[in-house]
Amino acid sequence: MKGNPEERAVRLGEYIAQTHATVRAAAKAFGVSKSTVHKDVTIRLRQLDRELFGQVRAVLQNNKDERHLRGGMATRHKYHPDS
Repeated sequence: MKGNPEERAVRLGEYIAQTHATVRAAAKAFGVSKSTVHKDVTIRLRQLDRELFGQVRAVLQNNKDERHLRGGMATRHKYHPDS
């Protein structure tokens, strides 16, 4: 999704807030890079929609807090797929 960066930032923010998606998942869904998603939702969205920015920031912080758990689960499933 190319085009207007401000519009993209709002759409990315809404997507992340609704689905609790990670930056990587949002990037894949919108066909942009992780860097673009991160810049859109941390810099551009802050200036465009403060309320949505707060919601997205909470989701991203939660994802950051849980990432070590997700990594451990991925490793467990890799070596023990039946568990």
